[in-house]
Amino acid sequence: MTQDHSTPENAPRWFAAQQILDAVSPRRARKLLEETLVGGFHPGEDPARGNVTAGQGHMLLMPSVLGAWSGIKVATVSPGNPERGLPRIQATYLLMDTPTLSVQAVMEGNALTTLRTPAVSALAADHLAAPDAQTLMVFGTGPQALSHIEAFADVRDFSEVVVCGRSTEKVAAAVGHAQRLGLAARAGTAEDVRDADVVVCATSAAEPLFDGALVRDAACVVAMGSHEPDARELDAALMGRAQVVVEDRGTALREAGDVVQAVAEGALTEEDLVPLADVVTGAAAVDRSRPRVFKCVGMSWQDLAVAVGVVDGAEA
Repeated sequence: MTQDHSTPENAPRWFAAQQILDAVSPRRARKLLEETLVGGFHPGEDPARGNVTAGQGHMLLMPSVLGAWSGIKVATVSPGNPERGLPRIQATYLLMDTPTLSVQAVMEGNALTTLRTPAVSALAADHLAAPDAQTLMVFGTGPQALSHIEAFADVRDFSEVVVCGRSTEKVAAAVGHAQRLGLAARAGTAEDVRDADVVVCATSAAEPLFDGALVRDAACVVAMGSHEPDARELDAALMGRAQVVVEDRGTALREAGDVVQAVAEGALTEEDLVPLADVVTGAAAVDRSRPRVFKCVGMSWQDLAVAVGVVDGAEA
């Protein structure tokens, strides 16, 4: 992208949700994140996510710098919005060139999140899941669950997708989404986790979704539903017997309830946590003798890497 500093005559370009999704495919998003880590970026360089109380909700501030580019996502979480017919989470992204910090693009932030979160999950799963994984189980039926099905189908050739959720109608819709992607899919229950090769947890649950003892040693589990220390989707029993991979140790110990609570219960230690960058670069070996868990909370560098890709993709 040519860095063309913003002026009143040359306002930053606006990218709506569909423009973002048209500019960067799920595969390209995954590659952008992989290239960033292989290029030597250390996620620990990201500042901590800012959390500011506002009314009954809160604002999240997520800045990052990647060489020539800088950016910040401003997200809001308003629990009462669904009753008003509005999204619970809303976001806007500002992309700037680092030398002048002039805004080059403004983006609809929810679409960026919908794109980059399954991309980092799929990047981890591509390294952690068994090469011959056949069954994908998804807990959740929202936009992230649907996006994860598409992203994961690009890293493994699944013969079946099993969807588990609280709403029969939403589960049916998610199954239909998988089928339209050319995947065999069906509704399931938490007990089906015992037969899954890859498990995705994409829910707003605050308590474990299933008995971790049911997870096979050969399985890979990805949990991305929460970024709060008092909420978790996985129990300490699973975290304690798994190889646990995280985006960044410090971030996980601040925000990942699955990690924070397992550590508090004595099932896990900080030293047990394996940074994703080490797995991607080969600095850390994957332990295939036990379950592999990837716990992510979403980090600022991921938004920035994909945002740059959106502008480059649109120009190409």
